[in-house]
Amino acid sequence: MTRALITNDDGIDAPGLAALAHAARSAGLEIVIAAPVRQSSGAGASIIAAEEDGRVRVDTRTLPGLEEVPAYAVHGGPGLIALIAARGAFGAAVDLVLSGVNHGANVGRAILHSGTVGAALTGGLNGARGMAVSLDVGMHPEEFHWDAAAAAAMRLLPGLQSAPERTVINVNAPNSATTRGFSEASLAPFGIVQTTMAEAEEHYIRLAVEELPNTPEEGSDAALLADGWVTVTGIDAIMSRPFAVEGLSDVGRIGAD
Repeated sequence: MTRALITNDDGIDAPGLAALAHAARSAGLEIVIAAPVRQSSGAGASIIAAEEDGRVRVDTRTLPGLEEVPAYAVHGGPGLIALIAARGAFGAAVDLVLSGVNHGANVGRAILHSGTVGAALTGGLNGARGMAVSLDVGMHPEEFHWDAAAAAAMRLLPGLQSAPERTVINVNAPNSATTRGFSEASLAPFGIVQTTMAEAEEHYIRLAVEELPNTPEEGSDAALLADGWVTVTGIDAIMSRPFAVEGLSDVGRIGAD
């Protein structure tokens, strides 16, 4: 049986986490739940944690409706959780890392900062297949279709399981009971929201999140999601690329005579 870690960056008590766990269990996966003890949005793939005497605290939890599923509240971020899951912190290493359902879309190149995506990428880096799942609730939602987003993720599960090891996909679902279907999408240049400086004083700053005013790039995840599609984007963690700079060979190696 395929073993899956269910995690997120919204915290162990988030409704999206419960929806994803219920859907994964109904799909026949053997699941273990491990999520941050508190909100960890924007953590990316960070493996920093609150330590005491060099130890990271992990609390056993029982989640409503999932009483028989092992669940842990970790005093660290989702990237760390995916890393230690690969090292056997919650039993046997997992085959899948399913991260979400996140409160808010994770689109564009700004997914670099997402803890939801960071967990999936860390899982892939350590040999598992990963899926980050997010719900486009907007700035002022009146209702939340967590179950619809989780169900969409399960529709993609067979394809993910048949893909090569370390495959990671980023999935975004409209906040709706019905969608236009699934569409593979490129990453938008940035995203659909941005962090701005709301206040700055001598000893502190305060940040705020606001929607971007521009029209999303055609064919991008941001544009297709706004059009009612569930978007699917294959992503990689860290990749090298050529650094073709004229005259670089003349610089020489550091430390060379």
